[in-house]
Amino acid sequence: MTEYPGPVNNAGRPRRPTIRDVAAVSGVSRGTVSRVLNGGHWVSPDALAAVQEAIERTGYKVNHHARSLATRRSNSVVFLLAEKQHLLFDDPNIAVLLRGAAAALGDKDMSLILMTAGTDAERKRATDFIMAGHVDGVLLISSHLGSPLLRPLLEARIPTVSCGRPLGLEGKLSFVSADDRGGARQLTAHLAGTGRRRIATITGPLDTSGGRERLAGYREAMGEAYDDDLVVRGDYSRSSGYAGMQELLRRNDRIDAVFAANDRMAAGAMAALRETGLQVPSDIAVGGFDDTDLAAALEPSLTTVRLPFERMSTELVRLLLEVIDGQQGAATILPTTLVQRDSA
Repeated sequence: MTEYPGPVNNAGRPRRPTIRDVAAVSGVSRGTVSRVLNGGHWVSPDALAAVQEAIERTGYKVNHHARSLATRRSNSVVFLLAEKQHLLFDDPNIAVLLRGAAAALGDKDMSLILMTAGTDAERKRATDFIMAGHVDGVLLISSHLGSPLLRPLLEARIPTVSCGRPLGLEGKLSFVSADDRGGARQLTAHLAGTGRRRIATITGPLDTSGGRERLAGYREAMGEAYDDDLVVRGDYSRSSGYAGMQELLRRNDRIDAVFAANDRMAAGAMAALRETGLQVPSDIAVGGFDDTDLAAALEPSLTTVRLPFERMSTELVRLLLEVIDGQQGAATILPTTLVQRDSA
């Protein structure tokens, strides 16, 4: 095979290879090259191989700016966190979702833009940026009931997929969720299976799907033993788990187990129990949710529910790209797994 000298301009200087150069080297039409670059549909195996070899020989690179002008696509997606900025560092689950989404989009040669929308000013900036056409779609993380973010996106028909059920908009917005209810039901049943009878819970925020569904699963597992006095509300922070456990102990000194709706609140609850001289699990068993790195590092190690965060991020990207391509929206609910450790 002769060495390809590379394209030059009219002045004899090297220039960037074009589709025309790839077509000339491969011996196919520019239309065939274009079809290969756009997925290889309706291209014979021989032509596909010739074009791929020509791309390598010429050093051709896709001109994303030109493609964007032609397709009216930006080839980028926004990872929109509907929470305050500190959660980017405080909540390890967000980092896992962000990393997974970036990797899945990278496989499609697309970029991921990170934005937070936890304040009115941030929400306005994010909405203005999205409406200006800078991205092709939105991965919405941690939506809340009545969020002012969702209506403008829906009204403008911006392709959007929510991580978690978009409360009140389930039939209008695609989403990917873990089976929060089933996982909470399984964890609570496990606590009952160890002989515990006064099982309390510290909930997540009840304007989120995770908070509501985990409380619902707990309630279903408790059945007739459910008691409002055994329920306190948290906000997923460690401090709310600590305060919630203190409140539960003030209300009822016969509690023998507690289900915290995430691992950080479980860690806070265990700290409160240590301060009062109660032992985990001999006096009170503790269960969490998410199976973050924190769960295995606690002393005793935390029995919890594992969520498939990496798969969730992949599914979020897959669904969003389908919506961007004009396909009908869908919902995906992924199974959870009970992880038994020393705390229960």
